[in-house]
Amino acid sequence: MKLILGSGSPRRKELLAQLGLTPDDIRSPDIDETPLKGELPRPYCTRMAREKAQAVPRSKDEVVLCADTTVALGRRVMGKPQNEKEAAEFLLAMSGRRHKVITAVAVARGDLVYEADVVTVVKMKRLSDVELNTYLASNDWQGKAGGYGIQGLAGAFIPWIQGSYSAVMGLPVAETAALLTAAGYPVYGDRT
Repeated sequence: MKLILGSGSPRRKELLAQLGLTPDDIRSPDIDETPLKGELPRPYCTRMAREKAQAVPRSKDEVVLCADTTVALGRRVMGKPQNEKEAAEFLLAMSGRRHKVITAVAVARGDLVYEADVVTVVKMKRLSDVELNTYLASNDWQGKAGGYGIQGLAGAFIPWIQGSYSAVMGLPVAETAALLTAAGYPVYGDRT
């Protein structure tokens, strides 16, 4: 059985490696990631992971793993900022406040899709102008939900989390292992 990672994220590949897993192939799905009108962050994130998994072509001996990470400030979905101005808006909105990071995982095998989501509460310190501008100038905000990655420079802005660190990075390791096992992929033991 082959493992297909439906994501070009280097972080997800690194987190899979924590389980001793290397994908046999990487196939990034191309789907519309626009939230539906009135869609709340958690259902949105779950829908994205499922639609990604369903969009990746696979044969009967392949298991597809996809995930989606969404930052939520109340009912607001904070996706990947389109530009530096939007990244600044996101970071200033979260500055000194708690927000949620939702990561949904979907594993597809045949016609079945196994799903889980993890919600982590994250506290961001109040950002000074110097901290904000230095971070924005680093471009580390690009391609990251909410405009930051906890594993990068912004880690210094996060004094507290309640939940899964690996989920905030983009792939909850324990839940991913459980879903792959449920789908029949041998996470532990012989994979030959």
